[in-house]
Amino acid sequence: MSEDASLAEAGRAPRTSEARARSLRLLLYNIRYAAGTGMAFNLPVPGAGYVRPNKANLARITEFIRQQDADIVGLVEIDTGSYRTGRQNQAELIADAIGHYSTYECKYGEASVNKNIPVLRNQANAFLAAPRVHGERFHYFDTGIKRLIIELELEQVRIFLVHLSLKYRHRQYQLRHLHELISAGDKPVIVAGDFNTFFGEHEMYLFMQAARLKSANVDRLPTYPSRSPRSELDFVLYGEGIEVTSFDVLKARFSDHLPLLCEFRLAEPPSTP
Repeated sequence: MSEDASLAEAGRAPRTSEARARSLRLLLYNIRYAAGTGMAFNLPVPGAGYVRPNKANLARITEFIRQQDADIVGLVEIDTGSYRTGRQNQAELIADAIGHYSTYECKYGEASVNKNIPVLRNQANAFLAAPRVHGERFHYFDTGIKRLIIELELEQVRIFLVHLSLKYRHRQYQLRHLHELISAGDKPVIVAGDFNTFFGEHEMYLFMQAARLKSANVDRLPTYPSRSPRSELDFVLYGEGIEVTSFDVLKARFSDHLPLLCEFRLAEPPSTP
């Protein structure tokens, strides 16, 4: 499938103002710093795409995101202004293009040596949001290399964006920390991100039970690698008080991960007899 065909297939029709008032649309996408995919990514040496500018692919990703008409966009693996982006912040570029607010932070720990290394210090995660934001917080895991947790607080819901460790043991410690954060609030919760769960939802079973979360991906559709998906690494999890009205894993191959699009609304409270 060509990149232009991928854009055409993955687009979504804009919603009416009435539809926006009833629900929120969340797009989750690990964009891999817009480094691209396929053979070109590994030429002239494996992984060369990570250090090579790719403005054309960022433009395709931006247009794809614009087409989804999402109220909230969670972006994993964005560049906030290294030499490979021409010192431009990918989160701000995309946010400006779609008319959203942006919040972002380096994905490594506050005391991490990576925050002093060129390119690595610009590797981050970000939220782009259209609704009024009531508050944003940056939390950090105690273990793993990728430690950032972004919490976005809207009027009636809290949304967390994460990128968990590649190591199974570290992921389990991180899930415990995440459970504690979720339990500390009283609003309905959504947790989205790249969980790096190479065993799929099974390795998160206890965490999801304890936090009373469900996966929007009820069919357990794989999200990685994008060219021939085999593993379910990316998740949108939601808690009590939230009703998912639609969910898709989109066939957009601008990154090594496929994007997730989830539409949800606050569940109606049970009626009193």
